[in-house]
Amino acid sequence: MNRALALWHSSIGKHAVMAVTGVIMVLYLITHVVANLLIFQGPSGINAYSRFLHGTGGALWIARLVLLVAVVLHIMAAVQLTNRRRAARPVGYAAGRQPQVSTLASRTIRWGGALILVFLIYHILHFTLGTVHASFVEGDPYHNVATGFRNPLVVVFYEIAMAAVGLHLYHGIWSSGRTLGVSTPSPRPLRRQLALALGVLVWLGFAVIPLAVFAGMVPA
Repeated sequence: MNRALALWHSSIGKHAVMAVTGVIMVLYLITHVVANLLIFQGPSGINAYSRFLHGTGGALWIARLVLLVAVVLHIMAAVQLTNRRRAARPVGYAAGRQPQVSTLASRTIRWGGALILVFLIYHILHFTLGTVHASFVEGDPYHNVATGFRNPLVVVFYEIAMAAVGLHLYHGIWSSGRTLGVSTPSPRPLRRQLALALGVLVWLGFAVIPLAVFAGMVPA
């Protein structure tokens, strides 16, 4: 226990926690986007998948608990590492910091993370609890999705949030691989094919659903 606490209190440990929890969330996002795309099969596909998940009983709640713990630890580690960096350099660079091998994803990682947290809360209220859904039906995810994206403001918010998810995923997959020793140092650090491919595929999978519903391609 003391070793675990010592690791947590170290910057290296916090980076490792962010990497491991990031991998957990990446795996969840991949399975989640594949499940969501079942909406294009009509009510039978996605509703059957929903019934299967809820039929697992305790397994579903264990998965939710693991995901919740991963999200909380990820945010805590990110905030604490940010505070440490700011404390180490309370005054910024005189001429500003010029990014060399950084990407848009890395430079906007904190703002993107904050947006994703706001979106996550809204998403739970929208499609899990139904408290901000105008026509929520318990146990009918097809209906909820097919009616939940009729509002253009909701669609725009989801699209912006999904762009943030894609950028966050792109940077997170690459940095997690470096932290865990999976990705070795490269003379071309901006070439991140796997991270780019997964980021684009997950973003595209999530982003196409609100647009398709709003365009009438998914009948209510």
